[in-house]
Amino acid sequence: MNNTYTLKDNTANPLPLGLFGFAMTTILLNIHNAGFFPVDSMIMGMGIFFGGGAQFIAGVMAWKKGNNFASVAFMAYGAFWLTLVFLWLAPGVFGAAKPDATSMGCYLAIWGMFTVIFFLQTLKGHTTGKLLFGSLAILFFLLSASYFTGSTSILNIAGWVGIVCGSLAFYEASAIMINGAYEKTILPL
Repeated sequence: MNNTYTLKDNTANPLPLGLFGFAMTTILLNIHNAGFFPVDSMIMGMGIFFGGGAQFIAGVMAWKKGNNFASVAFMAYGAFWLTLVFLWLAPGVFGAAKPDATSMGCYLAIWGMFTVIFFLQTLKGHTTGKLLFGSLAILFFLLSASYFTGSTSILNIAGWVGIVCGSLAFYEASAIMINGAYEKTILPL
């Protein structure tokens, strides 16, 4: 007698949650970077709770499903949002020194290098993922350059790249949900 049991995974797909958390927060911050409004509590709230918290939860859910790429990406970029908001708030709340342009340039450059590793992994995947991580790497390097040079023009260009990047993530999350609901490809990836 064979006593082999198979467990069926009935847990939800965490990818849309993580992608929407990334997308919406990235779009809003980069509307700021493009020069339309200042950083305020709306961006910080989104950064903490949706960009940070929801993405981190999605990363844990992806880990449970054995998806190494999504797990590391969502937990890491969720932590990015939490650290970014901390950098903005720490001087006022904790009396910590505000990061200078050089340290922020380095912070963003290292995130750009980290993102290149993810971009290289997407080369085996679908087009949306390649465009998303490619534009995200470019975004981080442009933001880094804007801090190193003090150029508002580079920051504004980065803002537009970020809006495109966030929109790609929004599209991918939408495609996963809509295609899943209809059980066929409505929005190609």
